[in-house]
Amino acid sequence: MASSPGSLASLDGTIMLASEATIPATDEGLIRGDGVFEVIRVYDGRPFALERHLARIERSATNLRLPLDLEAIRADAWRLLAEAGVGPEHDLLRIMVTRGGRRLLLTEPLVANPEVVRLASITYAPTRILDGVKSLSYGANMLASRLARERGFDEALLVTPHGRVLEAPTSSIFWVKDGELLTPPLDEHILASITRAIVIEATGAAERPCTLEEMLAADEAFLASTTREVQAISAIDDRTFDAPGEVTSRTRGAVEALVREQLAAETREQAVETR
Repeated sequence: MASSPGSLASLDGTIMLASEATIPATDEGLIRGDGVFEVIRVYDGRPFALERHLARIERSATNLRLPLDLEAIRADAWRLLAEAGVGPEHDLLRIMVTRGGRRLLLTEPLVANPEVVRLASITYAPTRILDGVKSLSYGANMLASRLARERGFDEALLVTPHGRVLEAPTSSIFWVKDGELLTPPLDEHILASITRAIVIEATGAAERPCTLEEMLAADEAFLASTTREVQAISAIDDRTFDAPGEVTSRTRGAVEALVREQLAAETREQAVETR
C-alpha cells in the first residue's frame, strides 16, 4: 500500500490529515492536561507491542478515573495504520484520550536520535498521585529537558531532592557496574516502561535503587524507550563515559533481536485473528 501524504490522524474514528484534526478549546485534555496517552513504534506498518500499550493506557485511564473505550481505540489504531501504509511519516503511533471524551490517534515520523546522549541531573519530585498514570500532564518533564539543554546537555536525568536517580523525562535509565546491568525499581515512582521491560527480559537486568553518586561511578549507562530503543550515555554532568560500552552494545543487539522476534509473533497472531 502506498504511503499517504504526511502524518494521518483518527479523531473519534474519522481519518484525516493530522494537520486537519482539531479538538474544541474547551476540552479539558487541552485546558488541564487531563487525559492519557501512549506512543507506539511502528515497523514497516506493524505496531510493536500494541496490546501491551493498550493495557497500559487502560490502567492509566482507570487510575485517572477517565472513561475509555478500549475496543474503539484498537479498531481506530488498525484502521489508521492500514490507511497510512508504510512510510517515514508513520513510524510512530500516538494515542490520546482526553477528559473531553475524544480519541485522537496520530501517525508521526521517528525523530532521528544520535548514537550517544549527554545528560544533566535535574532535581525532580514525582507526583505520587499520578503513579501508574501516563497522563497528558508532561509539563514538568518537558521543562526538565529544556533546563538540561540550557546547560548545554542533550537531555535531563531526573533525580529526587534526596539524590535518588529516577529516569529521564521520556525514557528509562540503565547502568552497568562491575559487569552487572541495573535499573531503578518501579517503586521509585517511575514509569512502567514497556521498553524497560523488554531490556530486562532480554538481559536479565536487576532492579536496584541508585544515588546520583553511584550513577556517576558506573562503568556504562544508557537510556531505553520506544523511540530510542537503546541509546548510549556519553556523559552525566561532568562525568564522561566511553560510549557505547560493551554491555550497552550487546544489550542493543539483544533488544533489537527480541523486538524482531516478538513483532513476528504478534504479526502471526494478528493474521490468525483476522482469518
